[in-house]
Amino acid sequence: MRTLVLGGDGYLGWPTALHLAAAGHDVAVADNFVRRQYDHELGVQSLVPIEPLQVRLDVWQEVGSNPVRAYIGDLTDPEYTYEMIREFRPDAVVHFAEQRAAPYSMIDRKHAVYTQQNNVVGTLNVLYAIAEIDRDIHLVKLGTMGEYGTPNIDIEEGWIEITHKGRTDRMLYPKKPGSFYHLSKVHDSHNIEFACRIWGIRSTDLNQGVVYGQQTPQTALDDRLLTRLDYDHVFGTVLNRFVIQAVLGHPLTVYGSGGQTRGFIDIRDTAECIRLAAENPPEPGEFRVFNQMTESFSVAELAKTVADAYSKPVEIEYLENPRVEADSHYYNVVHTGLPELGLEPHLLSDTLIESMFEIVERHKDRVDLASMRPTVQWRSTSSPIRND
Repeated sequence: MRTLVLGGDGYLGWPTALHLAAAGHDVAVADNFVRRQYDHELGVQSLVPIEPLQVRLDVWQEVGSNPVRAYIGDLTDPEYTYEMIREFRPDAVVHFAEQRAAPYSMIDRKHAVYTQQNNVVGTLNVLYAIAEIDRDIHLVKLGTMGEYGTPNIDIEEGWIEITHKGRTDRMLYPKKPGSFYHLSKVHDSHNIEFACRIWGIRSTDLNQGVVYGQQTPQTALDDRLLTRLDYDHVFGTVLNRFVIQAVLGHPLTVYGSGGQTRGFIDIRDTAECIRLAAENPPEPGEFRVFNQMTESFSVAELAKTVADAYSKPVEIEYLENPRVEADSHYYNVVHTGLPELGLEPHLLSDTLIESMFEIVERHKDRVDLASMRPTVQWRSTSSPIRND
């Protein structure tokens, strides 16, 4: 297949592009490098050094089985988006190209507006390009489990059958997002479903849990192919923070009581989910939704898992939660679609032991402890971060 990976320079886009190329796809990546600019804005860096995209492409040309080409530009520019899709003529478009951090979207008005404009407008341009150039193109869109929030009922895979006053209908599952970033993803999902319904295009919406891990079989071929490992309070994940704190001998900092529960998935499984979805497209006009996660943990359970897996004693410390979210809640997610296509998941406990502690140990001299302290407060409308 000819597969175009939007956001192909990012944490997930880059290893996914290599995974698809190794599987025999003719792959191109597209990016505008804004993710690298966020690091400069916030004064942070990936724990693992990452090479420029052109270096990555050149190295993959040497060690990989199938070369990858690149398009440089911004999806909010419709002319660029149309020209790229016309030229490459993909069978599938994999869409990672969005501002993906909830805390970033909550810094202040400027960051909230930017997040919504960048994400929603970019996706609309992709939808129109597909509709006007080739409606057979399969859009594989990375969504987020955060669209659902934490409802007090089971979370179905995108759709739910509702009976109300004696009448029954199949509807998109109700959403209750927890940030302006997650809201942008909800808008994407509604826009994509609408486009499928009125234009007859086909799309798979992958509502993904929190991704962990930093290494795939392809990125492990050469250190210059490595992807990011973010740990700062804006773009980092709680698991990355816990692993770094454990390696440094610091207490693991849990927000609130740690009862917040989320879905999780290994980075290798993310790349494989994309391949499975791309190679098994839905019917024309179908808006297909998969919940892309393999395990669920509360934050307290996550801390205990890290502490138990590490070879030295680890303490756990509880802090005031800067976010507005339920401290404990019901959380049961249906996620059968991808295993039915053949996904064989990796487990968190194995990943910690296999690679994450070793990777952090190797790069621990790059840790900036101050960048892990939370400064973005959900209840505030003004930024503690200078962005002028």
